[in-house]
Amino acid sequence: MTTDKKPESLGPFEQLVLTAVVALRDRAYGVPIHAKVSELAERPVHLGSVRVTLDRLQDKGYVSSWLADPTPERGGKSKRYWHLEPAGLAALREAMAMSHRMSDTLTESWSRKWKPRRAT
Repeated sequence: MTTDKKPESLGPFEQLVLTAVVALRDRAYGVPIHAKVSELAERPVHLGSVRVTLDRLQDKGYVSSWLADPTPERGGKSKRYWHLEPAGLAALREAMAMSHRMSDTLTESWSRKWKPRRAT
């Protein structure tokens, strides 16, 4: 018997980080991910927040990482690259589907000239 378990829901920041990993593909490592997340968020974000989120997403099985060979340009340090896993893709797709459902519902409601009540 198989069960179609839905992935754990993603928070907004996790969605941004996963989107950045997808967008960057084979260039998905710390600095470019941080820059892409800041671009998507349209505000500066802390690099540490991105790193902590990547680690949490890896613990959930949504991304995996590996270290590249050390380079002289980085003082012999390695870059940690990130890759979206199938579970991460499923979670991101579910987040997108929920956003679409919300958008469709709000568009429909607003098309009926809905106006919020004023506070009394």
